[in-house]
Amino acid sequence: MGTLSSLLRTLVTLLGVWQAIVWIWSPPRYILPTPLDVLAAMRRQPAYLFENTLVTLAEILAGFALGSILGALTALGMAALPRLGRRVWPIVLVLQAFPVFVIAPLLVIWLGFGMASKVMMATLIIFFPVTSAFADGLRRIDQDLLDATALTDASHWHALLHVRVPLALPSLVSGLRVAAPLAPLGAVVGEWVGASAGLGFVMIQANARMQTDMVFAAMTILAALTLLLRHVVDALAPHLTPWAKEQ
Repeated sequence: MGTLSSLLRTLVTLLGVWQAIVWIWSPPRYILPTPLDVLAAMRRQPAYLFENTLVTLAEILAGFALGSILGALTALGMAALPRLGRRVWPIVLVLQAFPVFVIAPLLVIWLGFGMASKVMMATLIIFFPVTSAFADGLRRIDQDLLDATALTDASHWHALLHVRVPLALPSLVSGLRVAAPLAPLGAVVGEWVGASAGLGFVMIQANARMQTDMVFAAMTILAALTLLLRHVVDALAPHLTPWAKEQ
């Protein structure tokens, strides 16, 4: 609740600064609209914005889910099979090294202008922070615990699933928290490259017509979706790691 209150205060402050800048410097509305102009743009075409928001939201959720699952499984596989992990990790780093604006056009060529290329873009962006955080958590288990496990009848797989994975779950949650704000970025970048719907499509179309208020309206909705996704991850964190109390 405290985090939400702090967020609302920050939002009100930013809106106040925004409005003050418009009052002081009076830029043309096609350069910087007022908050009320943005609100008016939302009220002017609510159905249009709602339909495109649903498209982007579907891409975000699908990409976040797929990227999280693939990232967690990759980290788990590298921990379970260290030799394989030493070969897979450089590949993961190489994939992460490519800028998203380089990969996005290729995904559109390969997967088309539909939802698949946007979901894959979001998946790739989500994949690395989840993989990295979870793999790091699996590696940093107290060696004394692993030595104690070795004195029992537990196999390598039992130790992995019943000792290392539970202790590494807080790291996985941290990776999900880092990844949550990135999923909307992946979806929108894909829409910027080529799409017929979505908030990124709305921004491109509005920008071409110099409808800056509509661009800001789409950006505002995207920011709200980002905050909502992060809030969902924060709300689920205590259920994933009930033993790890947060300050």
